[in-house]
Parts: sequence; C-alpha cells; structure tokens
Amino acid sequence: MIELIAGAVEDRSARGIAAALGRLVSTGSLPAGARLPTVRDVARSLGVSPTTVSEAWHSLARAGAIRTRGRSGTFVADRPARPVGHRFAQLGAAAVGAHDLSTGVPDHDLLPDLTDALKRLGDGRLTAGYLDAPVLPALEEVLRSRWPFRPDRMTVVDGALDALDRVIDAVVHFGDHVIVENPAFPPLLDLLQTVGATVLGVPMDAGGMLPDELRRVLTGHPAVAVFLQPRAHNPTGSSLTSERAAGLAAVLGDFPTVTVVEDDHAGDIATAAPVSLGAFLPARTVHVAGFAKSHGPDLRLAAIGGPASVISAVADRRHLGPGWSSRLLQAVLLDLLTDPIAVGQVAEARDVYAARRAALLTGLRERGVTASAADGINLWMAVDDQQIAMVSLAARGIAVAPGAPFCVTPLPADHVRVTAGLVAEGVDALADALAAAAILDSRGSGTRARPHPRGWR
Repeated sequence: MIELIAGAVEDRSARGIAAALGRLVSTGSLPAGARLPTVRDVARSLGVSPTTVSEAWHSLARAGAIRTRGRSGTFVADRPARPVGHRFAQLGAAAVGAHDLSTGVPDHDLLPDLTDALKRLGDGRLTAGYLDAPVLPALEEVLRSRWPFRPDRMTVVDGALDALDRVIDAVVHFGDHVIVENPAFPPLLDLLQTVGATVLGVPMDAGGMLPDELRRVLTGHPAVAVFLQPRAHNPTGSSLTSERAAGLAAVLGDFPTVTVVEDDHAGDIATAAPVSLGAFLPARTVHVAGFAKSHGPDLRLAAIGGPASVISAVADRRHLGPGWSSRLLQAVLLDLLTDPIAVGQVAEARDVYAARRAALLTGLRERGVTASAADGINLWMAVDDQQIAMVSLAARGIAVAPGAPFCVTPLPADHVRVTAGLVAEGVDALADALAAAAILDSRGSGTRARPHPRGWR
C-alpha cells in the first residue's frame, strides 16, 4: 500500500498528499476499512517530515475520509452518506407561521414585470447549434459593461448557487483548504463539504473580512481559494469598501496560488457600490453576478466572469451536461437590464428594501437589540439564546432562520437571520416580538428592559 500512496503523490506538500490520498479513496483504490501505513512510514517513503504527513492525515480526518482508532491505527472510513443540504436544510427547519421571515427570498411584488419583455422575444429562435456560444452576444456585451473588472472570459449558468458549485468543481479538490467569511452562506459550506474541502472561517466586521485575520489563517493553512460576498453579505448585510478590498488584495498578493471567488448575489438591489478584488487581482478573481434577488428567482440565471482557465473549465464541462442556460431566459434578462421601465422598477425595489431594513433596524435598536442590516434583504440579530428565540417567535406565528448554520466556528453571541425585505407593514409590532425573543431576563423570559451588548463579530 505504501508504494501505491507514494506513486500517487506528485505534490509533496501536506495539501498535495491529502489530495492524492483523497483521490485514491474516492476511486476505490484504497477501499473502505483498509489500514493505512503509519505516518512515519509514509513520511520516510515520500522523503518529507512526519509533521507534513500528519497535517495531511488531519485534513483527511476532518473531511471524513479516514478514521483513527487509537493504537489500532488509521483506516479508510466507510463511505458516508452525503450530507446533502445539511446546513441549508436547517434554515427551513422552523415551523412556518403567519409571518415567515426565514426564507431569504425577495418580495415578489418588487420584482420587475416580465410581461413586456416576454412579448418582445419574437419567435424565440436563438439557438443555431449545440456548440453555440453559451452567452447571447448582446447579453455578454451588457454584462461586460457592468463588470467590476475586465474578465478574460464570461459564461452564464443556472443561478448563483449553480455558479458556485461549478467553480468549486473547477478549483477545489478533496482535502484542499478553503477560506470563507465567518459567518458564511450555508449552501456554500454544504457545497465545500460535499467535495471534501477543509473550510476555514475568517472573522469579519461591518467592512467585510479582516485582512490581518486572513493573513494569519493563510500563513497557518495554505489554501486554494477564498470565497467572499462583496455586497449585501448574507446574513450580516455588510459590504466591502474599496479600502478593505485593497487590504485583502494586498494580503493575497503574498499568496499567489489562491483563487478569489466573489458571490455578488444581491446585484442591482444592493445599495453599496460594486467593489471587487478583481480590480487588484484580475488574473485570480472569479466574480459571480446573480440576478435572482433583483430580477426574479425563476429566471435561474447568474453570470460568471474571470480568468479563462476557470471559466473555460466551467463552460467546457457544461457541454457534457445541460450545454447552456436557456437563451430565451437570457433574452428576457437582457431586456430587463436595458429596458428603462424595468431598470426603474429595480431601482424602486432597491429603495424600498433600504427603507424596510432601516425601519426594522431602528425599531430594534430603540428596544436595545443589537442587529446589522446595512444592505440587501436580510437582518442579522443577536439573541441571548437561539433556540429560545425561535420557539418564542414561532409561538407568535413568526418564523426566522437560525444563525448556527451560517457559522463556521461559533460567534461570541447567538444570532437569527430575519428577512427584513419582506416586512412591508407592522414594523413596531414585529420589533416588539423580536426584541422580546432576543433578550432574556434573569428568569429566562423575554424582556425589553436592558441593552444587548454583543455584536456578530
């Protein structure tokens, strides 16, 4: 077996060893239950230090590929059932009440009207052959004019999560270290867990991921990718400033093998200006532009732009599956992005969402509750006890999302996520209910009497 492992290892770093052994496990070359050689034997065979092999083993154990049984040795783990949507599923675990604020979806009444766009499609003859370019030329021209940096190549896929899934498939392998914001979007964490990546969270504040903390994590754990939400961060609502983006880019400049993946999911309903690390690191930045929250979830469209090596890998792989995203829907999106009436409707929605966030945030702060909702459609609220808060709100017919699935590592305080963008009326009553659930008195019951001292950093 040791010859098999040694022959599979090309990169003798801890990451390379973990990736090589991970491939042997996933292909069945190392069957479930097989006992692995000792760390010292593998290190001797590869000509590396035992510490390097130990780090690789630790990554594989965290990913669930191997199991250590004390003095009995280390074994290839039985193939576990995939935790499909494990974190994501928890977001909908709360009982849906009369006021469901757990969803994180836009207000349907604030989406642009598709009627005129559909009428203008004509006969819909937009495909000449199966190897046509995946993006309508006119749509690509508009997307490029909106892009925060000049990408080598662009493609369109079936929504932002599809984009993240396909980019992960292109740049992340079993055992790789990947860095995300803490808190992060639960489906992203699920996707990374599915491919066996080791996920590391970096703390953030109102300006985004903290550069010094990013450097500290990268120094201790060489990573292949950093995933960011540059605007309207879900769940906190924070957005990168130009200064923060420059600071993060400066750190990443010292780690030239790290790919940056940006999920700009809020798009045109975000109030913050578009900021991208691609302005500093264009050859290493993959930017995802989503249109679900601004133009409609059922369009199922998102654009990806960045280095040709990544975008070509995504586009080429899609030729063996769906091939392309519906050019009919692409034509609808093109119309919505260029029609003055639709553009005005999206701008109005952006203003309405901002007003709804501000009203609820003000109401909570007046009641002594710590929360953040600087942009987007969500509000991130600190609570004394997540479970008690959710049960208390459910009793009032209000559903919110638990904060725990967003956290890579626990935060100093419990939180819940509230879809503030859906709160069109009854703000005072809702703020009363949220505050009563958030802050507990000494007997464990809700109160609005004292300020809440803890934030989400």
